[in-house]
Amino acid sequence: MTVENKKLLEVKDLYVTFNTYSGKVHAVRGVNFDVDAGETLAIVGESGSGKSVTARTVMRILAKNATVERGEVLYKGEDILKLPEREMAKLRGDQIAMIFQDPLSSLDPVMRVGKQITEATRLKYGTKGGEAKEKAIELMKAVGIPNAEVRYTQYPFQFSGGMRQRIVIATALACDPELLICDEPTTALDVTVQAKILELIKEIQKERNIGVIFITHDLGVVANLADRVAVMYAGKVVETGTVYEIFEQPKHPYTMALLSAMPDLETDSNYELYTIPGAPPNMLYPPVGDAFAPRNQFAMQIDLEEHPPFFDVSETHKAATWLLHPDAPDVSIEAFQNRVKVGGEHVVKHIATKNEQPILSVKNLKQYFHSGRGKNKFTVKAIDDVSFDIYKGESFGLVGESGCGKTTTGRTIIRLYKPTSGEIIYKGENISGKLDKEQKRMVHQSMSMIFQDPIASINPRMTVKEIIGEGLRINNLAANEHELNELVYQMLETVGLTREHANRYPHEFSGGQRQRIGVARALITNPDFVIADEPVSALDVSIQAQVLNLLNSLKKKLDLTVLFIAHDLSVVKYFSDRIGVMYYGRLVELAPSEELYLNPIHPYTRSLLSSIPIPDPRVEKERKHIYYDPSMHDYSTSAPTWNEIKPGHFVLANEAEMAEYRKILK
Repeated sequence: MTVENKKLLEVKDLYVTFNTYSGKVHAVRGVNFDVDAGETLAIVGESGSGKSVTARTVMRILAKNATVERGEVLYKGEDILKLPEREMAKLRGDQIAMIFQDPLSSLDPVMRVGKQITEATRLKYGTKGGEAKEKAIELMKAVGIPNAEVRYTQYPFQFSGGMRQRIVIATALACDPELLICDEPTTALDVTVQAKILELIKEIQKERNIGVIFITHDLGVVANLADRVAVMYAGKVVETGTVYEIFEQPKHPYTMALLSAMPDLETDSNYELYTIPGAPPNMLYPPVGDAFAPRNQFAMQIDLEEHPPFFDVSETHKAATWLLHPDAPDVSIEAFQNRVKVGGEHVVKHIATKNEQPILSVKNLKQYFHSGRGKNKFTVKAIDDVSFDIYKGESFGLVGESGCGKTTTGRTIIRLYKPTSGEIIYKGENISGKLDKEQKRMVHQSMSMIFQDPIASINPRMTVKEIIGEGLRINNLAANEHELNELVYQMLETVGLTREHANRYPHEFSGGQRQRIGVARALITNPDFVIADEPVSALDVSIQAQVLNLLNSLKKKLDLTVLFIAHDLSVVKYFSDRIGVMYYGRLVELAPSEELYLNPIHPYTRSLLSSIPIPDPRVEKERKHIYYDPSMHDYSTSAPTWNEIKPGHFVLANEAEMAEYRKILK
């Protein structure tokens, strides 16, 4: 008598290596997990932990230099690693589908989206013509694409990032798969778009009873979506359990460290975020013992000598850590959350007085971009009549979704763009018009910018010393080569690197280290005003915490004034004194950070706050997201104006809306 296998997918003792010029990289080392129909398993961990390699192994889409050393991937009891490629091709997309992180790279840019969806149904069901189109439009409507009949004939570039990801999901669902693998599908999306995509995946899963593997490094997303969680580190699963067990009773020190490193809307900026010391191991030479031991402040001698077995915490919860041995000391997550104060003392949020002069005033700033020719010419109003002040020593946060004009505002202030109209007053001088030689020197020396992507913003052919010292050379701030080198060495130490790093090239550094190089380059000219444009959005949780702590300490140490641009309101709230919320080129609300969090007034601000994933499954699974609908505003009778509803708290509203907002405040 045979017992029916109830598991949809089982991964058993999986080992995957990559042959490189440097040697064999041990990417996945003995991974085990399973997924049931209708269940969501989240696989979490930092970059390089083996999450995506594991998913690609299940799909059998590994690179040519990859080798599955041993292990099984059982789909409905059958080892799909042993299937001929022709049979696997039928299974792939038919019963097992995958959604990738970047929707642009997943879609053919020269093929209409409708055809890309019908291609999948044609291959499985043989549907053609009108029937295939009808099926595709039905799928597009199912994933929330408005005007699906019109959008069917459009190309990927005509869709926003969130809409492109919906097309990818529609394509993945075209063949009615039973297992859906989502590899960081919301990482590149704004929080409001992410919230919609997560709800969409949950709805589809419920309707079709699909098993879901969701790969991410965002623990807030995990809290929202997952039933069970597998935590990966250095190619191994180190802890598994229900979502409640992992968040409420984490047992592996790596899980505790990840949970402790995330800022949320309650995090006090007077305290440093917890950061994981050191770096992940080099998987060319996998460690003998616990791979996390060198970064674990509670590691014991046995951690360095022998890899721990899994210890059972409950029937559904187990962790591979010697801390669960009966003779080990008792360590809880509170030990990781015992944070130190920034600079050793209380940091008071900067509150400007009425008599204080701002270091920067932006007045009625407009930045329009023109595109196309003749009848096809159109204007993009990237910034449309924006005004705000920033005071000396203040951190001013600018938050909003992609395309709202945040980055354009920063680049216009630093004069990478010439403004269409309006004024930029910096230290009493109007720098919005044509600058003379002395004004250019003042702007370039006194203002600097930290860019979002540390790879794209650094010249790969230059050494770190050349990259950081470039600003000194251009502005003639060093008397000779010796003084320039010494200033570079001092700045490297200031940002947590060493002088030994000076002669290396960018590719020799981790993402967090590259961002530190970007910070050093921005600060080397001793600027008074720094624009930080999404400086942590491309980083893992623990590296993000390192960079935020660095910026927080340098802000205090160097008395910096910072314009902090981001789309994550929890990060902005942690770092900023005041926050301005942008929507489609306009500021819609501005307030002190605590005030904005406690009393959001504009519907768009409330939508942003409701969409931020909170790393608490009991809160996240019960929370309802508020979706902003611009059509709710009726400006036919009176146009919106800038209104102060409390001291320092401003909102964009017309007379009728102000009456409603005052009722809310009461």
